[in-house]
Amino acid sequence: MWRIAERLGVTTFHTAPTTIRTLRKLGPDEPAKYNYHFKHMTTVGEPIEPDVWRWYYDVVGKGEAVIVDTWWQTENGGFLGSTLPALNPMKPGSCGPAVIGIFPKILDENGDEVMAGSGRAGNICIRNPWPGIFQTIWGDPDRFVTTYYEKYNRDPKSTDWHDWPYFANDGAMQARDGYYRILGRVDDVINVSGHRLGTKELESAALMVDEVAEAAAVPVVDKVRGHVVEMYIAVKPGVDAEGVADKVSRMIESEIGKMARPKNVWIVADMPKTRSGKIMRRVIASISNFTDVGDITTLANPDVVTDIRRFVESEKVARGEQPRDLSAAEMESIVNFGSEG
Repeated sequence: MWRIAERLGVTTFHTAPTTIRTLRKLGPDEPAKYNYHFKHMTTVGEPIEPDVWRWYYDVVGKGEAVIVDTWWQTENGGFLGSTLPALNPMKPGSCGPAVIGIFPKILDENGDEVMAGSGRAGNICIRNPWPGIFQTIWGDPDRFVTTYYEKYNRDPKSTDWHDWPYFANDGAMQARDGYYRILGRVDDVINVSGHRLGTKELESAALMVDEVAEAAAVPVVDKVRGHVVEMYIAVKPGVDAEGVADKVSRMIESEIGKMARPKNVWIVADMPKTRSGKIMRRVIASISNFTDVGDITTLANPDVVTDIRRFVESEKVARGEQPRDLSAAEMESIVNFGSEG
């Protein structure tokens, strides 16, 4: 694509973090070999880790292009959070402030607002209707209400829109400057002793280790703490993996806190991925919990699952960890984890 950009004089580059991470892993120095000059670059579809953002800006954009990191959903008909190119400052890993006409708020599980700058995560909601929002789910209006509005509605009979905040099903934090950092789907939140840890904040910390190319965080059921974190790491080509696991653990502890320190860090040759390049966390979460990985026919590299399972399970057994029967609720938390990839 760098060759195409050079040959055709491309000035706008639009892609997703999954692609950016893949490009960084496969050819971190390739963009410098081509004489193209982007003016505008976007990153869309999922949160982007700050370290990956910086490579995108410095190497792909050559420090010349403005990056717009947008947050929105298919259901919404348009952007919900975004910086305005060249008008708002860019911030690695943050989609920016709310766009004009959108008024988000972050609520905790009790419906209380999580204030900007508090350093706490919660569920991001939109407190007002807007023209682009979809009206229903075809043939299932009850599901439309239960999925997007029921969680924070305190009066089902109310006709006042103030009583019906839209629940985006995404976790987020808001900085003191008003910028939002989206942490991923709430299904991807790992609850460790009451601390809600987004997979993206864990993976972002892991990617700050120079040797790390890809990272995935998954939950492991724990009798005492509810869940603990395990990390799967793929290192950059040609890099010695010796000591990387310890570096990842220390970086997560430094950036997030001791409660986020992974129980295990597994160094693997590759991650199980969909054909579009998204890491299937559900699959590796099942491996970490000694449960069935389910259907893997949609993976681009299903063979890697057997290799990972053989390695992880043998290591766990060697460390004295044994499979145990999970309750229905525990099993559901693993099966549904990262189900959207």
